[in-house]
Amino acid sequence: MHGLTREEAKTAHSRRRIALPATVVDALRKHRTRQAEERLRLGEAWSDDGLVFPNTIGKPCYPHRMEAQWFFPLLERAGLPRIRFHDLRHTAATLLLGRGINPKVVSEMLGHSSVAITLGLYGHVLPHMQCEAASVMDAMLRGPDGAGVKTGVNRADR
Repeated sequence: MHGLTREEAKTAHSRRRIALPATVVDALRKHRTRQAEERLRLGEAWSDDGLVFPNTIGKPCYPHRMEAQWFFPLLERAGLPRIRFHDLRHTAATLLLGRGINPKVVSEMLGHSSVAITLGLYGHVLPHMQCEAASVMDAMLRGPDGAGVKTGVNRADR
């Protein structure tokens, strides 16, 4: 099949709400303002399909054109390697997991049907978290004064 198609989400679970960082919300609001100005400037030439990121006249944006005309130059200006636009999703998941965000939360944000899918794809990010968990457990076992947790078991009784 050639061209773009608009389809409903694959499942009811695919249609979801996710929390967005304040910087993203701010950027989207500014984008909407610029888009409204563009719509007014173009008048009837603007095709209002209700898209958040349309082309310059309001029509759907072809992914390969969007990457070539906008995304790749942006990466280059930022001094970043060339990646596919879709790779941003993987980057976000990897960064969130690497910062210790609960895998279940990341899984829900990505729309995965189970956390097992998320862990299967991004499990490579988690090994350092075991070291962090061991350090936390060590601190808890040492207790607030560093002398260790009282277990109620006397060593002489063993």
